[in-house]
Amino acid sequence: MKPAKRKSSILAVNGGSSSIRFALYETGAPMRRILDGKVDRIGLPGTRLHFSDRIEGREGSRRITAADHRTAVGVLLDWLEVQPAFAAVQGVGHRVVHGMAHSEPERVTPELIEELTRITPFDPDHMPREIELIQAFMERNPSLPQIACFDTAFHRTMPRVARILAIPRRFEAKGVMRYGFHGLSYTFLMEELRRVDGPAARGRVILAHLGNGASMAAVKRGRSIDTTMGFTPAAGLVMSTRSGDLDPGIVGFLARREGMSAPEFQKMVNRESGLLGVSGTSSDMRDLLKRELRDVRAAEAVGLFCYQAKKWVAAYAGALGGLDALVFSGGIGENSPAVRARICKGLGFLGIELDPRRNAANSRLISRSSSPVAVRVIRTDEELMIARSVIRTLGLGRRGAGGSRSGTLRLRKRSK
Repeated sequence: MKPAKRKSSILAVNGGSSSIRFALYETGAPMRRILDGKVDRIGLPGTRLHFSDRIEGREGSRRITAADHRTAVGVLLDWLEVQPAFAAVQGVGHRVVHGMAHSEPERVTPELIEELTRITPFDPDHMPREIELIQAFMERNPSLPQIACFDTAFHRTMPRVARILAIPRRFEAKGVMRYGFHGLSYTFLMEELRRVDGPAARGRVILAHLGNGASMAAVKRGRSIDTTMGFTPAAGLVMSTRSGDLDPGIVGFLARREGMSAPEFQKMVNRESGLLGVSGTSSDMRDLLKRELRDVRAAEAVGLFCYQAKKWVAAYAGALGGLDALVFSGGIGENSPAVRARICKGLGFLGIELDPRRNAANSRLISRSSSPVAVRVIRTDEELMIARSVIRTLGLGRRGAGGSRSGTLRLRKRSK
């Protein structure tokens, strides 16, 4: 008996500063995640490839050697190309943090690669690695469509007043303005909110993506009108290792008093600040919550995170002219009832009233039944959003789940 023909599939790739997440989706309605995993601790001791195969019912983890992203993606591709579920890939979608003026996902071309390379100074921590990922996949199989999915695209609808910075206008011509990030997550959250509560999704919504990177977005009638991250992902909320908003005078002060250079300042605000900087011990909210009763620095880090988040909720309710729904997502937003409760405490004047039992149980709806504002927990899925974007951009849905054989993956073996 011949083996059953596999449905076409889409690969979603989400590259971070020290990790590469991936997920393989079978096309169809609904799309089905059949293989996923990540390479983590890239460039650090203990780099590992983790995977979960939903079809074969197996999962595992193995140690690999990867001093940089280019080496890591080579190892990942070597592993992926021997997986049975990988034979019918029709396209690969990549999360790209910065898209400047792009408002939609776009097929990767040499011209787009050149453009992304030009804008790497806008995000030197992420863009070079993401370009490396895309190029590595293109080198293995030049005929396989690659789609760039831009994290900034969701916020292209922000009004001008929310985009401009109060510095001399000549810098705007050089691209210095507020862009916003976490757009793939926000796009997914709005799609899910429309599915579970259409009227709220068409109203005034605050989305809170609280994880290692943390931001909020104010959304009115389905369009982003403001977001906490700005010119870079370091702006806005306190994060795990990022400072969030700072008085710009600190730059000059540290340069004069500490002799701190621009690269040193960038390293400090992106990798040594936030929860880690305030606590002095950990960037992980779970660690800090366990320690806060006996460690004042941990308590202050948690308190600062929740206080700043509360302020942004109130500020965005003002920008929206009221509030219909508040959505928590991200690792902290999805899994920490204590943090959600502290953020929402005292916001009853906005109509935010949590139900303690629902909140403690991480229910999808955690507000009281009588609450004027629906407070929800929605687990974000950036990889699924990337896969959906590939389907739409390539028009695969119009050809049915099977797709065309001409686009399936035939990886080139690396020369030894």
